[in-house]
Amino acid sequence: MGWENLTSVSEFFLLGLSEQPEQQEVLFGLFFSMYLVTVAGNLLIILAIIADAQLHTPMYFFLANLSLADACFVSTTVPKMLANIWIQNQVISYAGCLSQLYFFMLFVMLEAFLLAVMAYDRYVAICQPLHYIMVMSPGLCVLLVSASWITNALHSLIHTLLMNNLNFCADHEIPHFFCDINPLLSLSCTDPFINELVIFTVGGLAGLVCVLSLIISYTYIFSTILKIPSTQGKRKAFSTCSSHLSVVSLFFGTSFCVYFSPPSTRSAWKGTVASVMYTVVTPMLNPFIYSLRNRDIKYSLRKVLCRKQI
Repeated sequence: MGWENLTSVSEFFLLGLSEQPEQQEVLFGLFFSMYLVTVAGNLLIILAIIADAQLHTPMYFFLANLSLADACFVSTTVPKMLANIWIQNQVISYAGCLSQLYFFMLFVMLEAFLLAVMAYDRYVAICQPLHYIMVMSPGLCVLLVSASWITNALHSLIHTLLMNNLNFCADHEIPHFFCDINPLLSLSCTDPFINELVIFTVGGLAGLVCVLSLIISYTYIFSTILKIPSTQGKRKAFSTCSSHLSVVSLFFGTSFCVYFSPPSTRSAWKGTVASVMYTVVTPMLNPFIYSLRNRDIKYSLRKVLCRKQI
């Protein structure tokens, strides 16, 4: 059954970040620059990892997938927002909105899963260094990444199909710059109980698995680091996971502000600002965090850039 047979809505209106005409050019320039930096930075990380054989290790395999997810994540929302500002049209089709919802949920949850997998990789590297090569085998690495992609593709499909079964009221205005699940549910005329139940059960379980994996992994990591007798040894061990910890704090901190803030303090503007942080700013900062704190990545990027110049 087609989408048009399930609802009378043919389009939505994305209100964006601001309705002030004088602010549109500033927003376009700002987000266009951030988008270019994000895509270029993450693609450079991927290129550096592919080009340098020394980086063909589990940690950098996961990092390459994280960079790919970041580039796709930001490409799900920002290009449409830029197009709306450029043509001065806030319309997004119903099919386009559900497609954007699907890919947004796919990549946001994929990033959470990959960060959890990377935390496990750091746990094995620090707590079981003698067994690292045997435990983090190529087969296990491919299995973990493939499972993350497939699981989240199915998870996003469930939410999108359930959203497709709802009927929407006459008010088609979404107070956001992309089609997120909460603003869409608020526009529904029918009871979204099943949708909310699946969000709290399936989505909550997926999020809980990621958070528990991070907490357990870093509990063991910190306890192992504290047992190292020398200060230099502690510093060296912590430096191997500091970049990942920074990205985890940035991503989960901002996403929790969007989806887990108390209703009494929640507002459309605060939610939009927090969404910008974890959908645009976080993917843009990730390449800088990993490249500035990682000598191997910096060295590989220099080799790639010098090779291009020659």
